[in-house]
Amino acid sequence: MTTLYAQPYDMTAEGFYFKSAEEYETQASALKNEHGDAVEEFEIQFIDGDDIDSELAKAWEVNQLNFARFFEVAEEWDEHEKTLFIIAVGEAGYSFDHEHVSPSDFDVDIYHLDSLKELAEQFVEEGLYGEIPLSLQYYIDTDAMARDLAVDYSETTIAGQRLIYRCA
Repeated sequence: MTTLYAQPYDMTAEGFYFKSAEEYETQASALKNEHGDAVEEFEIQFIDGDDIDSELAKAWEVNQLNFARFFEVAEEWDEHEKTLFIIAVGEAGYSFDHEHVSPSDFDVDIYHLDSLKELAEQFVEEGLYGEIPLSLQYYIDTDAMARDLAVDYSETTIAGQRLIYRCA
C-alpha cells in the first residue's frame, strides 16, 4: 500500500501520513497551526510503496490537487501500464489530463533489454533486416546498428529494470 505525507507550508504546523484521500481529508480538516488557524496548503511527498509506484508518483508530479487520482491509478493500473505512463510522461515529457489519463493514450514501444546492442541483436534474429544467412550473422556490426538505433530509441531504468523504449 502506498503511503504519502502531507507537509504543511505553514512552518508552525506538523504534517501527517496518509494512505487514502479520505484519510487525508480527515486529518487535513482537523489540522491547526500553533495559533489555532486551519492549515490549507501542503506539499505531498511519496513516502512508502512499491518502487514502480514511487516512479509513478514522480512522473505524476503528485500534489495536493491530484493525489486522490494518483491513489486510484496506483491501484488500478498494472506494472506495464505504469511503465508506459512513466516513460511517456516522465521520460519523454508528454502532457496528460490527471482526471482522464489512460496508458493507452501513449504510443510507446518497450523492450525489456539491457542495451541498444541487445535490441540490434534481437532485430537481426527476428529478421527485421531481412533474411541473413547464418554464416554471415557473425560478421554483422551490432555496435554500429546500436548507434543507429539510438536515433529513435532510448535507454532508461525504471524500478530497477533496464528498458529500451521508443515513443511515436
